[in-house]
Amino acid sequence: MSRPRVVIVGAGFAGYRAARTLARVTRGRARITLLNPTDYFLYLPLLPQVAAGALEARRVTVSLAGTLPGVRLLLGEAGRVDLDARTVHYTDPEGGTGAVGYDRLVLAVGSVNKLLPIPGVAEHAHGFRGLPEALYLRDHVTRQVELAAATGDPAVRAARRTFVVVGAGYTGTEVAAQMQLLTDGLARRHLPGGTRPRWMLLDVAPRVLPEMDERLSRTADRVLRARGVDVRMGTSVKEATRDGVLLTDGEFVASRTLVWCVGVRPDPLVEAVGQPLERGRLIVDPYLQVPGRPEVFACGDAAAVPDLEHPGAFTPMTAQHAWRQGRVAGENVAAALGLGRRRRAYRHRDLGFAVDLGGVHAAANPLGVPLSGLPAGLVTRGYHLAALPAGRVRVAADWLLDAVLPRQGVQLGLVRSWAVPLDTASPELPRVPDAGGPAPAPADTAPGATRATSPARSAPDGGPAGNRTGGEPAKNQPGGEPARNQPGGEPARNQPGGEPAKNQPSAPGPTGPRPAAAEAQADPAPGTQTETEAEAEAEAEAEGDA
Repeated sequence: MSRPRVVIVGAGFAGYRAARTLARVTRGRARITLLNPTDYFLYLPLLPQVAAGALEARRVTVSLAGTLPGVRLLLGEAGRVDLDARTVHYTDPEGGTGAVGYDRLVLAVGSVNKLLPIPGVAEHAHGFRGLPEALYLRDHVTRQVELAAATGDPAVRAARRTFVVVGAGYTGTEVAAQMQLLTDGLARRHLPGGTRPRWMLLDVAPRVLPEMDERLSRTADRVLRARGVDVRMGTSVKEATRDGVLLTDGEFVASRTLVWCVGVRPDPLVEAVGQPLERGRLIVDPYLQVPGRPEVFACGDAAAVPDLEHPGAFTPMTAQHAWRQGRVAGENVAAALGLGRRRRAYRHRDLGFAVDLGGVHAAANPLGVPLSGLPAGLVTRGYHLAALPAGRVRVAADWLLDAVLPRQGVQLGLVRSWAVPLDTASPELPRVPDAGGPAPAPADTAPGATRATSPARSAPDGGPAGNRTGGEPAKNQPGGEPARNQPGGEPARNQPGGEPAKNQPSAPGPTGPRPAAAEAQADPAPGTQTETEAEAEAEAEAEGDA
């Protein structure tokens, strides 16, 4: 007798947990296939620490093959789901196409960057949803501090050492807090006269971390302001340009760095499935099944799951829900195949939040008990170690070394600006040049230029792309979700006692699922080499060495 086929699309918090649960419950009695663009699960809550240099990139990744015995890994991006034929079409990392059939399907594709129709943002900002973006941001920020130290123009120096983060939710707050520590260290080595870099954190919400307990918000706000972060609530970006950002209060801030952390939206693949949606999320019943399609389950950021604790509402897009829903989805799929216990509805109870603000500072409220300072820092890091599926010793070792040794302030140049556009359906993958075509220019923000987006994911059979870059309209366009920089931007993801931060397929973090700064240049002084020229020269030298 052949084993039933189960396909799980997405290996974020929901997909990873569903695969692990299903493999444990079925014990080899089902053929489980996990379709994902990368061979790792990304622990998104620690991504800001990767950008800040406190952790190495591999520390926040978990090998799928190494931690999911009995699960077949299929590398690829889902492009189209044929519900009638029970087939998922996908594109592999080298551009080949394929299809995989299923008896049960779990959609856990997560989320991508939330875009708003603000002029210039798509061209001059970057998000924070995947490893490529974190690595790019670290290099970019390091480069800006080094270039600020090298220029003799005070205006250019001020612009290069000014960094703007939009969105004071979980991701934006941690990015500003962690990166401020990095740039202060860089400034002590590079900038003359003790000049400190300037960080700005913007949000239309009335307070930092508005989705959390007000006491945690006050703690985070106090820590940020004490470090010199310019926290501006009730303010956002009206327009972004190559030379800076125009704020909604009318002020123009000269800057070369714009980090976009205003939130996430469901992966465009969800819309292409053709089933009823709730603000871009696939509507499911409390058992995580799609009405009228009992063989299809959805969980995490891709699904609008009824909140049984608050009738009439849906659970928010957080990692806590994604992690727990993944387990319920795995158990219910096994029950539907007759290989486990009876199915159960998804219920939840929030057990608190934790935000790591860098150093010994954090804000947490485990079991509703508000903590700050060192106790909160210990609780937060202990929670992360407990929540990580693997690699805890390496993470703890990196934290220990970071506490006693200075961080390395160097550029690796592994990810270029054009490889991590804000408008992309795949923030977990850097964009690559088209096969056989020339590589994009190093600087993508020259006058009149726009940043290239990742290629559309077209269906293997030549049909319309199901999950394509820019496939979903901006949320405030007619027919979409009302436009706004939602208070707090991205919802809280790291919640002690429940689940790790969201993957997105979050992800931030991040929306992983699948987003920070423009590399626009001011006109150089006579005889000064521009950043674009310097990058091109470095690439030419590298090619010559090769």
